[in-house]
Amino acid sequence: MSDRKKAVVLLSGGLDSSTILAIAKAEGFDCYCLSFAYGQKHSAELKFAERIAAILGATERRVATIDIGAFGGSALTDDDIEVPDAVNAGSDIPVTYVPARNTVFLSYALGWAEVLDASDIFIGVNAVDYSGYPDCRPEFIKSFEKMANVATRAGVEGNLLQIHSPLIDLTKGEIIQLGTALGVDYSQTVSCYRLTEDGKACGECDSCVLRAAGFEEAGMPDPTVYQN
Repeated sequence: MSDRKKAVVLLSGGLDSSTILAIAKAEGFDCYCLSFAYGQKHSAELKFAERIAAILGATERRVATIDIGAFGGSALTDDDIEVPDAVNAGSDIPVTYVPARNTVFLSYALGWAEVLDASDIFIGVNAVDYSGYPDCRPEFIKSFEKMANVATRAGVEGNLLQIHSPLIDLTKGEIIQLGTALGVDYSQTVSCYRLTEDGKACGECDSCVLRAAGFEEAGMPDPTVYQN
């Protein structure tokens, strides 16, 4: 049995979440990765999450099946709403926002952390190169952490839980540089909202465009496999 600290790491198979797994490993945590089949159209990302968890040496990985898509309201889960091409960032929250997604994800992570007797959760939210999602902001992370420590047995007993969001103030280029230094192979990750079943990216959605710009900023070749 390991005497190292345990952490629950939210892992989608994307660029950001793969980087935080590498960070958590580098910080000495035994990493328990949690992925979600939540009704997303780009569910092929789960294959990448499984692969990157194995490559980076996760202690365990689980997939929670939930149905946020039952409510619709997002281009990522609702068949009646198309995923748009990337547009210039504005004040409006885009249609790719999934209502309450990170709140739900962190709640599941919190439950598993309690069972594992883990005091740390890692999430790859980013408030710099992001699409305007309200649940990617520092104030959200801070508020959830506060709630977690009054809503759990561990918190009430003084074993305070910490939500780690180490990428929150970094640009995509900085994230890629950091992950590369930690050994992340970004060819084994995906970021596309229109991902094909065989793992090819569209190159045109907001997530693809942000990812490509990140590799350009980092001065590195983009290893993404595109449809065209």
